[in-house]
Amino acid sequence: MFSILQTAVSTALPTIVQHLHGSQFIWVGSAYAIASTAILPTVGGLVTIFGRKPILICFISSFAIGSAICGTAQSMTMLIAGRAIQGMGGGGCIAVTEIIYADLVPLPERGKFQGITALVWALACGVGPPVGGALANSDAWRWIFYLNLPLCGLAILLVTVFLTVNAPREGFKEKIARMDWIGLFFIITGTVSIMIGLTWGGIQFPWTSFQVLVPICVGTAGVICFVFVEIFWATDATVPSFLLSNRTILSGYLGTFFHGIVSMAVIFYLPIYFQACKLASPIRSGIDLFGLALTIAPFAIFTGLSVEIFKRYRPQNYAGWVLNIVGFALLSTLSADSAKAKYIGYQIILGVGLGITWIGTQFPILAPLPYSNNAHALALFTFLRCFAQSWGAVIGGAILQNHLSTRLPPGLQDAAGTNPELIYALIPEIRRLSGRLQFDTRQLFAEGLVTVWRVMIGLSVVGLLTCTIMQEVPMRTALDEAWGLKDEKTGDLELPGVGCACDGEPADITARHD
Repeated sequence: MFSILQTAVSTALPTIVQHLHGSQFIWVGSAYAIASTAILPTVGGLVTIFGRKPILICFISSFAIGSAICGTAQSMTMLIAGRAIQGMGGGGCIAVTEIIYADLVPLPERGKFQGITALVWALACGVGPPVGGALANSDAWRWIFYLNLPLCGLAILLVTVFLTVNAPREGFKEKIARMDWIGLFFIITGTVSIMIGLTWGGIQFPWTSFQVLVPICVGTAGVICFVFVEIFWATDATVPSFLLSNRTILSGYLGTFFHGIVSMAVIFYLPIYFQACKLASPIRSGIDLFGLALTIAPFAIFTGLSVEIFKRYRPQNYAGWVLNIVGFALLSTLSADSAKAKYIGYQIILGVGLGITWIGTQFPILAPLPYSNNAHALALFTFLRCFAQSWGAVIGGAILQNHLSTRLPPGLQDAAGTNPELIYALIPEIRRLSGRLQFDTRQLFAEGLVTVWRVMIGLSVVGLLTCTIMQEVPMRTALDEAWGLKDEKTGDLELPGVGCACDGEPADITARHD
């Protein structure tokens, strides 16, 4: 559901903005990203207190409610509100499912199970763009959101029937008291404030304006307060200190952050290249994205299997980042008139790199940890990925819109008005322009996207550097008995042959956790 929605909306977004007569293009993506990021710090505590199953059902329901609001939206404000509710559900679903995988599957074998997820993701990414394009072309874009409703119903049914896992047995009051409410307040408000500032910067307000600087400064102060609370105050910290004190774990988190930025930038803005520069219809731009969408999943599976076979994850991370650098470098050579063989072939190279790093960064995060810390570790993992993805959408949008607003051909300046976001509403109109004006506009979009890809090259280089502090830690096969599958007869854990999480744990980390 998440993948179909993201790819379908990005493909159909220019048409949606045009139909709703809106001027808030970037908020359609940012509202989802901000909400999904803000909810994630709470997930580790929620699933520990209430259990995996009820929290997952609540998040699926939130996703469905948000989809219904988006489908019935009569204005951009209503659409953005629905996207925010969707974001809370979508972000929560991803975090909880990552935690469930960690509960049920030993780390060395997790790659092939993540590969199954990658296949589903690839199918959704393959289906999403043409579906979004087809519905946009037929003025039925609302069904992009309505289609989520039966899928949500099916998901709730399957989770209810088949997800029979152990649940916590402590009292409700004791569980609530264990939540790190002060830390959560600072990290949630800080994250939202920073993202609002980044979303406004250079688009609705100048970067030097108080409307941008104040939210960013307040958000940064909130994050600093969160770190202080986690270190000196919280008893049951949202982010236990050892998650960031181990160099291998830290390298995995940093790699996850930079991968989130670059992956969302290409998923969100490559369809803009097809529609604005190649004059592709929304459905055609979805098909042209197959080179990326259908490459990521197979190489994610390959990465998982290679880790299981060779018991190593560092070489895969190095290879993935190198391919990301090469892929973005090739994309930066594209012009408005580049041949199809180039923009399809370049996608494939980049898709290989993104697929490898998509799975590869999780192994160094979990390998040094006792399994009883999976929930908090994976909640932070998903938080950083979603937080970074919102940066990818915002950074790419800011670069492109600033480029366009200063170089827009005179014939289009009146149509764009004073709000730079209206430039995106011009995309469906480019094919109607006359010869020279159309060529200049297409080339202008291509040049702006080249700048986006060059920034992503630099971020990929930083991602490669994160591998230099990564160590090859042996991956244990033990699982945490507290969260395993429930035996139908006895209600106990049913994982034959799997040891307790405490078997073979490093003494220093386990002692600190205890």
